[in-house]
Amino acid sequence: MTVNLDERLHTIIQGHVQGVGFRYFVQGKATSLGLTGWVRNRWDGSVEVLTEGKRTELESLLDALYHGPRGATITSVDPQWTEATGEFLDFQVRMTVY
Repeated sequence: MTVNLDERLHTIIQGHVQGVGFRYFVQGKATSLGLTGWVRNRWDGSVEVLTEGKRTELESLLDALYHGPRGATITSVDPQWTEATGEFLDFQVRMTVY
């Protein structure tokens, strides 16, 4: 029996989070933690993160999302936890969704 310890974290971060290097901040943190997935800006001014990995590393990333890079002002973070799918090979910055 194989036990999958990976989880998926989908998060929407709102506030002053665009134009402050937030996506690259997330990419650097996620990569350093060995997480896979993506980050992108959304049309409404928020940032969306979808990432997979071990729970402890995902919690470290989530903690960083509450603070963001210098220049960011976070007004809300909405994390959703589900099972990992294993569909990602690395962590990428994706195009803005309009």
